[in-house]
Amino acid sequence: MGRAQAAGHADLRVMDIREHAPGKHRQCDDSPYGGGAGMLMKVDVVDAAIQAARGESQAKVILMSPAGRPLTQAVAQELSKEAHLILVCGHYEGIDARVESLVDDEISIGDFVLTGGELAALVIVDAVVRLRPGVLGNSASPEEESFSEGLLEYPQYTRPRSHKGQDVPEVLLSGNHARIDAWREQQSLERTRARRPDLLKQD
Repeated sequence: MGRAQAAGHADLRVMDIREHAPGKHRQCDDSPYGGGAGMLMKVDVVDAAIQAARGESQAKVILMSPAGRPLTQAVAQELSKEAHLILVCGHYEGIDARVESLVDDEISIGDFVLTGGELAALVIVDAVVRLRPGVLGNSASPEEESFSEGLLEYPQYTRPRSHKGQDVPEVLLSGNHARIDAWREQQSLERTRARRPDLLKQD
């Protein structure tokens, strides 16, 4: 990510939501109406932070939320085409439900709960920025990776040719690119069927 930013392929910035909270103590959370455990982030403070981050741009605003649509490679590819993304990270017990009306999308990185949305945002940043043109050294890499075609990536090998009785498959040493492509396609399908059959059921 550092190299991507240094090369001008990405412009990553962090905004402290608390800086947009009024008053001496910069309070950005409060107890929930109706009672309950924990504290909720205040809608007015989050709204002010979003507006400050948006400026005059047509940014796409995304809320990190366990109730959001799952992050997939297809979603990452979709987001990589956006010129400006704002990722809103909840904290504490949660966030005022009215914030949902201020965002364009909600995304979840999995069926589990974190103490805040910051780690989820970092996952999205990494998944998205690496798809931007010029970020990866090999432009073909994103197209050949797991999930890019809805399947897991085929197994890959490098030197040494043999290690503790395990040899590199002969087809990869053949120099026959048609055979290699066919082998990789078959291996990708078999690996997906064995390890992630749920991906095949989506077709």
